[in-house]
Formats: sequence, structure tokens, C-alpha cells
Amino acid sequence: MAASQQGILDLLSPYPPGWGGVLLSGAASTLAISGGAFLIGLALGTGGALGKLSGIRPLRLLLELYTTTIRAVPELILIVGLYYAGMDGLNRIFAMLNLPAFELNGFAVAIAVLGFVQGAYMTEVLRGAILAIPVGQIEAAKAFGMGPRLRFRRIILPALLPNALPGLANLWMSITKDSALVAVVGYQELALATRLAGASTKHYFVFFLASALLYLAITLVSNAIFKAIEHRVRRGQPKLA
Repeated sequence: MAASQQGILDLLSPYPPGWGGVLLSGAASTLAISGGAFLIGLALGTGGALGKLSGIRPLRLLLELYTTTIRAVPELILIVGLYYAGMDGLNRIFAMLNLPAFELNGFAVAIAVLGFVQGAYMTEVLRGAILAIPVGQIEAAKAFGMGPRLRFRRIILPALLPNALPGLANLWMSITKDSALVAVVGYQELALATRLAGASTKHYFVFFLASALLYLAITLVSNAIFKAIEHRVRRGQPKLA
């Protein structure tokens, strides 16, 4: 039994020939991809939500097409399409301009595509959070002569955060799992590192269990961070019974 436990510890060692370092490196890549995509999605979602509520009909229709289409197409198809079809299209254009061939980086593609997808979901989350703000607060800000930027910074943003945080937290949890899809373009994150370790050692159960524990750790830490942020932005508000 002791020998078996020692063998498992050797497999999970962060130093070669153990695979623990590979798993930790994969977990770091997962966090980097998720963090970058989340920030891109947040920027797109903020702009999309404000655009949908702007009253400009062509812009609203364009954003409606964006959110509907992106949420309808699986992320895997978007990643593969952008990486292979996009790279082929760019190289054709470069060839016409007598420029050398260009190869997209799997890490950059993963962040860009997942961020683009997250932007569609965040648009609806933030739009709903803005609509939940009492109209009187916004009208009062207008009456005080606040411009759109000042109104957003002092009235809309502080009021929408408590409503939007639960939805944003769910999207963050989702993107940490969706990051596993970037393996199709050859970029190694936690899920692909787990499969490689299992295939090399034939100890699939050990490495998939270790991977599950790493995902669980990411989730628990993320929950604690979002709860702290929510506690901060809800300060001064009455607590729900």
C-alpha cells in the first residue's frame, strides 16, 4: 500500500519524471486564457449592453444579430473556424500582397474567440442589470446635468454591479471549463495536459482525479473572490432575509 502511494506521489511530482509540473503549467494556461477572454468579453459586453439600450436602431439590430448568432454557434466550431479558415483567408490576402505567410498563435486565438463568445453572453447579463436600475436614478442624474460618461461612472456602474455579479460569476466558471476547447488548435491547457499525462503513463484515473481537484480549487477560489467583490459592491444595501 505504501509503495502504491509512493508511486502516485512520484507520478504527481512537480519535477521530472513526474507530471505534476505539467498539470500546474496547464492550470496556469487555463487561468491565463480564461482571464484574458473574460476581460475581452467584459469590454464587449459593456459596449454591447449600452449599444442595445442606446436607441440607435441600426446599432441595436447589429448587436442583436451578434448576440443571437454567437450564442447559437458552438464555441468549438468558432475556434476551429477562426483558426483554420481565418488563417487561410489571411494567408491568401498576404499572398496577393506578396507578403510572407502568417500563422495564428493558438493562445491568441483561444483568448480572442472565447472573449468574442463571452461578449455575447455578457451583453445580455449587463443589459438586464442596467434595466434593473430604477429609472428615477438615471433621470435624477440627467436633471443634475450629468453627461453620459459621468452618469455611467457615478450612477449606472455602481447600481448595475450588484445585479450583474452573479451572472458574471457564472460566466467566469463557464469559461474556465470552455478553455479546454482550445486543445483542438494544439494549445496545451489543463485538460490537454491531463490527457497527455494519462496517455503517457496509463494512469488515467490518477491524473483525471488530480485535474478535477485543480478545477475544483479554481472554482472555490473564484467563488471566494466573487463573494468578496459582491460584499464590497453591496455595502450599504439592505441584506436579503
